[in-house]
Amino acid sequence: MSAIDAPRAQQPSAPYDSAFLKACRREPVPHTPVWFMRQAGRSLPEYRKVREGIPMLESCMRPELVTEITLQPVRRHDVDAAVYYSDIVVPLKAIGVDLDIKPGVGPVVEHPIRTRADLAQLRDLTPEDVSYVTEAIGLLTRELGATPLIGFAGAPFTLASYLVEGGPSRTYENAKAMMYGDPGLWADLLDRLADITAAFLKVQIEAGASAVQLFDSWVGSLAPADYRRSAMPASAKVFEAVAGYGVPRIHFGVGTGELLKLMGEAGADVVGVDWRVPLDEAARRVGPGKALQGNLDPTVLFAPPEVIEAKTREVLDAAAGLEGHVFNLGHGVMPSNDPDALTRLVEYVHTQTAR
Repeated sequence: MSAIDAPRAQQPSAPYDSAFLKACRREPVPHTPVWFMRQAGRSLPEYRKVREGIPMLESCMRPELVTEITLQPVRRHDVDAAVYYSDIVVPLKAIGVDLDIKPGVGPVVEHPIRTRADLAQLRDLTPEDVSYVTEAIGLLTRELGATPLIGFAGAPFTLASYLVEGGPSRTYENAKAMMYGDPGLWADLLDRLADITAAFLKVQIEAGASAVQLFDSWVGSLAPADYRRSAMPASAKVFEAVAGYGVPRIHFGVGTGELLKLMGEAGADVVGVDWRVPLDEAARRVGPGKALQGNLDPTVLFAPPEVIEAKTREVLDAAAGLEGHVFNLGHGVMPSNDPDALTRLVEYVHTQTAR
């Protein structure tokens, strides 16, 4: 049984009939729901104002600040879902991994994991480690009412890549060297990260998140056979661990056109698609029984309004025959995107798809 076919009693009652959750469940919707990855953050002047002088990771640990930042795009854009403001490395920081998010660089790990002894950095995550998450989601769900909140976490492959590389990478040479050269160590690393990730998602769901998304930002660097063997088992473990909650599970990666079917098989109810594959073709690759999310190229938002509308129409036309469709960008909102363009985009999708 799919997680989202679970009894209604398991669902948060207020957002249950929202367009977003209906689309995730592949049910008829009043309009195509819209939300944006990274909708809460750098493109909004109100975000930059409240974040001024506060380091990224610290901002993720202040419940009232997290609440305000998460709500900002809901107020401004009228999106159909909020996404919890955090970062994929927050659970690693919470268990004591020595890392920081450096401006202009990204997450940097002080002691990369390169040997079996280095696995000692990764202890189990408990709800007490992230009590600020529970508090923030409690505040948020009271404010959001019938608007769903999406929780999220980084997938084990992407987290492992950061931990092994020590920071962002274009080649993933150290991570792949471990994956190919010491598959036992690699498997143990991902298995530990799967447990940490599952625990982090459980905290969010139990606090009130209506859906969760697993971001595998770097997994597009893998060939399908390597994904099936060296990444998919850990992601599947995460999805299975939260299946009993009955909330929709979304899986997204960048450059994953060749992996879409496998990403669905890992346990997702909704498969996120980047802008490289049209949604009708993505549906063919994924197969039946899954909703799709996506997939306007974020850079289209820098074009004139009439071009944005035309490109959005292409996405909506490609999605016309889908079992369920959640409109999103094919990756996150860019820092220099015009917020007003996003607001107009939401209104356009809602108007064009009103039923």
